[in-house]
Amino acid sequence: MGSIRFRNVRKSYGAVEALKGIDLEIPDGAFAVFVGPSGCGKTTLMRVLSGLDMQTSGDVEFDGRQMNEATPAERGIGMVFQSYALYPHMSVRENLGFPLKMSNMAAAASRSRVEEVARILQIEHLMERRPSQLSGGQKQRVAIGRTIALDRKVFLFDEPLSNLDADLRVEMRLELQRLHRRLGSTMVYVTHDQVEAMALADMIVIMRGGEIEQVGSPEALYRDPANLFVATFLGSPKMNLMSGKVTRAGPSGARFVLGSGSEIALDRPVLAAVGDTVTLGVRPEDLRVDADVIALPFEPEMVENLGPTGFAYGTTGDERIVLQLVRRNGAFVVPQASVHTNPGAIRVFGSNGNRLTEPTEPIATEINLTQRAPA
Repeated sequence: MGSIRFRNVRKSYGAVEALKGIDLEIPDGAFAVFVGPSGCGKTTLMRVLSGLDMQTSGDVEFDGRQMNEATPAERGIGMVFQSYALYPHMSVRENLGFPLKMSNMAAAASRSRVEEVARILQIEHLMERRPSQLSGGQKQRVAIGRTIALDRKVFLFDEPLSNLDADLRVEMRLELQRLHRRLGSTMVYVTHDQVEAMALADMIVIMRGGEIEQVGSPEALYRDPANLFVATFLGSPKMNLMSGKVTRAGPSGARFVLGSGSEIALDRPVLAAVGDTVTLGVRPEDLRVDADVIALPFEPEMVENLGPTGFAYGTTGDERIVLQLVRRNGAFVVPQASVHTNPGAIRVFGSNGNRLTEPTEPIATEINLTQRAPA
């Protein structure tokens, strides 16, 4: 078992409050990713979770047991950091086996466990090499292997891929996903990269300024962000935002007029009053060339060709927007006068930045851990 619970956890460094009352539950077996801009508190929260730092107040629980005073070893966790921290004078085999030796595991059992870990991470052919003879990706596999050799309930990863180039980052993300499926352990991962968060997580915890902005599955947070910060943090390109005025509001729906003069009608209630200024958001992939229910004027400025996909950047009225392009007969179709969307793709946010509409689909209160593909 490896469920984790934070109860009103606060952490202060003098007058600076790094964590401001964190309440969070991570279910057993989840792959949870803490993500947010630099200084948001994600690494501090992981250090409190690991026992490397002590919270100022609040409780940390593992499987319902309070761990406030427990050391990192007593918490039964494994940690992988940005730095590989491999012993340069030891071979890969010796690096993998060192934590087992320190835990007084019998020699035969240690050899068996090292071989098993090497098979899991596909590094059997590297066992006699030293760290100086390894690539960055190979070093990271060894660092991960050294951690999982001890068969912990919970594994913590603090930006472990940030030193790798783009191709290796993708490769190692796949390795981590396979590893998670094989081990079934709870994994908590810290990153500032929202692409990594979307690719790896069962549940994403988005943080800003020492507080949690939203928690949920990658799909739920992407489709129904709780506020403008989440809406623009997740997604590349980010969600298009357009200012509008409420011209009708009621239980049957609402109507808005944009700065461009376009009118948008929604058939679902919006928590706003007539005359309110709101922000309407729509994802780039939800803007289309073909006619749909809602049309917006569009003046193209630039096309970004990324091979299998592309994006058109332009303006609607005085506001800049971007849409994802599709190919027809091998070429991208770029709208010249208007773009189209449907009411279900529109999200509405108030002047305080919070979402004014209910999620388009109910967001589960528990993360579904049964939908993973087999390892």
